[in-house]
Amino acid sequence: MPDGVLFGSSTAHKALRKMLVEDQKLDGIVSLPGGVFKPYAGVSTAILFFTKTNSGGTDNVWFYDMQADGYSLDDKRQPLLPEHQLGLQRPSNVREQLSKEEHSKNNLPDVLARWAEREGAERQRSRTEQSFCVPKADIAANGYDLSINRYKEVVHAVVVHRGPQEILAELAKLEKEIAAGMKALEGMLK
Repeated sequence: MPDGVLFGSSTAHKALRKMLVEDQKLDGIVSLPGGVFKPYAGVSTAILFFTKTNSGGTDNVWFYDMQADGYSLDDKRQPLLPEHQLGLQRPSNVREQLSKEEHSKNNLPDVLARWAEREGAERQRSRTEQSFCVPKADIAANGYDLSINRYKEVVHAVVVHRGPQEILAELAKLEKEIAAGMKALEGMLK
């Protein structure tokens, strides 16, 4: 479904999300990278996994922030990896794990492996990870917003800036070098 449904503010959007969480069993949401459906559509999308119960059952919702599906995200959708490393399935004779670089080009095997662990190890993962679980109470407290960005925590790198005195001293040094260079050029022109 389009991402807008996950966080839209219309009455219909809110009612649909509340119904999925409260009246059905919402199991998981995989946020897809923009461009997955190019060249036909460029809208950001997500896949929702739920069980129709008509009696509730949502305890935790598993989120996965998929960054790549093995193909370029432009209009050409070219494969980024050899054929045996694309998609979810691998031939039975290929058992290697994707390297970190290969994973950055195809998250699908990881999505499948982590989905299988959503009731176990995935519950312990931090919200800074690519996948994590969110309790139903947190979702209800956020007005049933189902956007992964509402729950994913971003860790910002600490940036240490140089002090103003150090920068001014460097600028003064550069100005002296420039002045010396200009004086040398003037000497050559005489």
